[in-house]
Amino acid sequence: MVVFAKKQPSACLVLAEGAVFWGHGFGATGKTIAELCFNTAMTGYQEIMTDPSYAGQIITFTFPHIGNVGVNSEDDEATYPKAAGMVVKWDPTEASNWRATATLGEWLSRHNKIAIGGVDTRRLTRLIRQQGAPNVALVHDPSGDLDIAQLLQAARDFTGLEGMDLAKEVTCSKPYHWNEPRWNSEVSQQDSDSKLNVVAIDYGIKRNILRCLASVGGNVTVLPATASPEDVLAASPDGVFLSNGPGDPAATARYAAPLIQELMAKSDIPIFGICLGHQILALALGAKTVKMSHGHHGANHPVKELASGKVEITSMNHGFAVDSQTLPPNVIETHQSLFDGSNCGIRVKDRPVYSVQYHPEASPGPQDSLPMFEQFAQDMRSFKSH
Repeated sequence: MVVFAKKQPSACLVLAEGAVFWGHGFGATGKTIAELCFNTAMTGYQEIMTDPSYAGQIITFTFPHIGNVGVNSEDDEATYPKAAGMVVKWDPTEASNWRATATLGEWLSRHNKIAIGGVDTRRLTRLIRQQGAPNVALVHDPSGDLDIAQLLQAARDFTGLEGMDLAKEVTCSKPYHWNEPRWNSEVSQQDSDSKLNVVAIDYGIKRNILRCLASVGGNVTVLPATASPEDVLAASPDGVFLSNGPGDPAATARYAAPLIQELMAKSDIPIFGICLGHQILALALGAKTVKMSHGHHGANHPVKELASGKVEITSMNHGFAVDSQTLPPNVIETHQSLFDGSNCGIRVKDRPVYSVQYHPEASPGPQDSLPMFEQFAQDMRSFKSH
């Protein structure tokens, strides 16, 4: 009889409440402390890891086959992975895809990101669903020298995402322009005179959002999260876009909300927000946000448009939500999650100012929500013509 030796643990995940998950480390070595969430998407692990909205979070992937197609430079949503780390069921295999330029482990190591495989992700996901998103410590040490007591204390000392302004950590350092459209876009060649000047405020913007804005005729100027009203107006915008991003929206809104309020006071310029941008817009209008138990992270979230009754299958990534009960009278709730009834969209009455909690650029439907960008372009054209 042949006996196969079990692979010794070289990594572990320690939750602040005391649970310990052993596994096999890959990617970088070292330790990271963050909030733990789970994502139910079956594809797109590279896009998820590079989504700036995941800053400060370690991601548990519920789909077991992660890493099987490797990584490539085209699928990055940012210049490098923004998530703090990753947890997977199976140790990644060799990359098996013609587009791959590196394995998942090589890519994570290059960007100093820690990962752990061989974890019972079903048990871990149930724990998150039942107890809420925990603070955790993740360590990878090939020698197996893992100090559980020290890791447990580190997880308990982490203050969590509430009150954290992470947008300043992931935003661009200086303005830049973007004109690259979506792949296979039929509207990429637009006459320069018909281009729409879009100012996108970068709280952690994804590249595919920029592609979608360019594909509907946008000449996009991206500004840092701390941009002033003067910075925005200097670009002569036909519309202002508020991007996705990480952290507590109430913390970022301390400097972001006054910008929106001043822009609305000066003109009827169209404003469109996604994810964190949605939450900041709601806060600027007088509503409140709340921390969710375990958030919404995945590519299969049904959202109902209340006016039409249409249901869209959406991609989501948020741990905070707008409290619809606090919306002022001049703001309409436009969308709701069919999972838990939480708010997923708002619109200001009689103004082209609106936002959604989900990610229409991610296209899990696959194109259920892309008309949002067309609507924004239409509103900008109307504004430009006046």
